[in-house]
Amino acid sequence: MLQAIGLTSTSRHNAPPRVDDLTFEARPGAVTALLGEPGSGKTTALRLMLELEPGRGVTYFRGRPLHRIPHPGREVGVLLGDVPGNPARTVRNQLRMLCAASGVPASRADTMLEVVGVAGLRDQRLGSLSLGMERRVALAAALIADPCTLLLDEPGAGLSPRERGWLHGLLRGHASLGGAVLFTTDDAKEAARSADRVVSIAGGRLVADQDAAEFARTRLRPRVAVRTPHAARLADVLGREARAAHRAVEIVEESGSRLSVYGSNCAEVGEAAFRHGVLVHRLADETGDAGAPTPPLPHARPAAGSAPFSGPAPDAVPGAGAASAEVPGEAAGTAAGEAAEEAAGGHPRHARAQRPVSAVRRVGGPLRPLRYELLRVFGTATPVLTAALVVAVSVLTTLVLTRAGHTPQNRLLAAWPELLPLPPAALGAGLLGALAFGEEYRYPALAADRGTVPRRMGLLAAKLGVAAALALLLGTLAVTADAAALALVFDSGPLRTPAEWLAPAASWAGLLIGCAWAGVLASGVFRSATAGLAAVLAVPVIVVPLVRRALEGSSAYPMTGLGPRLRGLAWVQWPPEADRLLLGALRVMAQPVGTALVLSLMVLLCAYGFTGLRSRVRW
Repeated sequence: MLQAIGLTSTSRHNAPPRVDDLTFEARPGAVTALLGEPGSGKTTALRLMLELEPGRGVTYFRGRPLHRIPHPGREVGVLLGDVPGNPARTVRNQLRMLCAASGVPASRADTMLEVVGVAGLRDQRLGSLSLGMERRVALAAALIADPCTLLLDEPGAGLSPRERGWLHGLLRGHASLGGAVLFTTDDAKEAARSADRVVSIAGGRLVADQDAAEFARTRLRPRVAVRTPHAARLADVLGREARAAHRAVEIVEESGSRLSVYGSNCAEVGEAAFRHGVLVHRLADETGDAGAPTPPLPHARPAAGSAPFSGPAPDAVPGAGAASAEVPGEAAGTAAGEAAEEAAGGHPRHARAQRPVSAVRRVGGPLRPLRYELLRVFGTATPVLTAALVVAVSVLTTLVLTRAGHTPQNRLLAAWPELLPLPPAALGAGLLGALAFGEEYRYPALAADRGTVPRRMGLLAAKLGVAAALALLLGTLAVTADAAALALVFDSGPLRTPAEWLAPAASWAGLLIGCAWAGVLASGVFRSATAGLAAVLAVPVIVVPLVRRALEGSSAYPMTGLGPRLRGLAWVQWPPEADRLLLGALRVMAQPVGTALVLSLMVLLCAYGFTGLRSRVRW
């Protein structure tokens, strides 16, 4: 049971809220349509339900609000927005990443590709898909964890009539297993034909909450359905008589033998056919559509005058025949016949009282967020391209600095001139860190989890760990490439074996990891990769000068003997060789850049916890 109570969006400047005190419910075992004109607040209502929009009200998913559900991706499947994921990611990688996020086996991705009929496109990039195929992939992403509830924003937008029939048949199959389905639409006929219940809104307020049959009887205009072998002749006769009588009559040729006559009745149409000797096989008064139209054959020729809202006969959809009879979850086989019958036009109004327990195997454990993060990072070419760009810029900068001379060896290997706020490797590490959360907030594939999963400590730890590893790898590649370039061009002339390498290495690693973590936390706080990268640049540009000014004139205390004293206080005794590493780390933190990074990370971590960790939820 999905219950939305008192949903109200934040008021705009000198304008009423987009959604105002909206209350309705979507029952299990039924398909519910949220109907409204464009701009009526349908999408805003969904975002309020998913806690992605500031406002008032609460939505209960089987008795619990979203932020109280331990695994929201398993409870709610979402299709929200036009792009289901990063356009550079392949279809299969996208679904495998979502499998890791939802805690289901990776093989579930291939299963769902078969269900939605796009198994042949698994290696295609998301940005190259057509609108119809993109919708199928988005639906597979929504069904990947076998959720109990589906929230779909305009799932049939831009689809052909055949694809819409397949889509609504699949949704009815999900509802027949006891799931709740809520989709938005601005087409009243689609709502009456495809839903069990229609919730109508206007201006963000509830207008009506009706059964589909009652909605069709009270909200759709009546028509006369006619079937005759002489459809064109009868249409011409009715048109001439309507013009002669000065009556507004609309005549639509549904197919070669079917007519829909609006603005008339059976008696008038029958008498006109009788007077002109036109044979009529069927004549009936109807309200709205009689049911879902039967999909045309793949190579059927479109009728000369197609009906409104139906469009011409589409081309064959790859895999549609096999997928139209399948439903998500463990009971796809048992519900195949029901889904196929519903897709063909049947409207069963019964459903199971309780949804059966999902048989989809769950993959848990502390490594689940790490698997997700690794799939997210390496699902695109961004890390490789970033590393290549960083190495190229770093080598070029090192060669220029060497040619100019008077540059210390540490800065030479790091490719860090005095004029730049950060070396290329640190900027690359900050960029990869900023993309950790920025990509998830940019693309809507994780819409149901954006209020909870990116804020959980397990995922945060995984992102920080992967970002640190990438930063160290990037720094190692940059230093190695710089040293190799110097040896190749200058025959190792500028390089000398350092007497003390531990402190510079710790300083270099701390700088890289600090920049990467600042990007991760800032993108999580500000929900933008651009803001995350800006926070990384703000550390040397803004924070470091402030720290230097604050440290001017301060007294310094020697750290001689600090290591043995700390070793004596610790419960676990570490070897004396670790004192050098500890003192090196403390010296790095005592530098203005190190102090600025530590302070910035502390502030960002506090901001992250204050803005995001709103409830005790598990990864």
